[in-house]
Amino acid sequence: MKKVMEVKDLCKTYVIEKRQNNVLKNVSFDIEEGEMIGIMGPSGSGKSTLLYSISGMDKATSGEVILDGKKITDLSEKELASVRLNDMGFIFQQMFMMKNLTIMDNILLPAVECEKSSETRKEKVARCEELMRKLGIIEIADNDINEVSGGQLQRACIARSMVNNPKILFADEPTGALNRQSSAEVISEIEKLNAEGTTVLMVTHDAKVASRCSRVLYISDGNIKSEYRMPEGLSARDRERALNNWLMDLGW
Repeated sequence: MKKVMEVKDLCKTYVIEKRQNNVLKNVSFDIEEGEMIGIMGPSGSGKSTLLYSISGMDKATSGEVILDGKKITDLSEKELASVRLNDMGFIFQQMFMMKNLTIMDNILLPAVECEKSSETRKEKVARCEELMRKLGIIEIADNDINEVSGGQLQRACIARSMVNNPKILFADEPTGALNRQSSAEVISEIEKLNAEGTTVLMVTHDAKVASRCSRVLYISDGNIKSEYRMPEGLSARDRERALNNWLMDLGW
């Protein structure tokens, strides 16, 4: 299977009060096209830092990240911004939306800014509407962001993340601020996107969410300590049970 991303000896060091804090320590792994990978680990283990360093949102201290053959760790900030806009999608726990725009306009904004698309604005609007129908939120297209539920808003964030057909979707605790029902709905939508071919890398503390992934990486003290590949053919309950057993063996 084709590698969509390679992470090689990635390190991230912060200097706090003249003391070095090594948050990531020579992290290496590959992501294959179409995978759905979960990242788990204790609080402060470096999960989110890893996600941000891989995506170029935070500059790594050393190491390499190669996206579809392009070494993004060598790019300038302007070049990185272009890669994030055109080739990456992002979903966060905090649902960053512009308050002065409607739901539709928030979703449409990355498509308008996209450099790789030759579509007209009308075509982009039609594609946004199709995404919203797929995610079951077309009825809130003209709503302000404070007029919808948390689950609806997170599905709008998913639509926004997918509007430029990214090579990889990054998700940082995408269900962390949601109740159990909304969490299940949102992870189901991410799972559907993955089934359609979208590569997903997701940080989560929730074993129920992580059990939907095909592979889970466990990070501790800034490095990947273990990896779990989900056996095929298990029921949802058995997937969660198997993952929990693995986490218990790791001392979770």
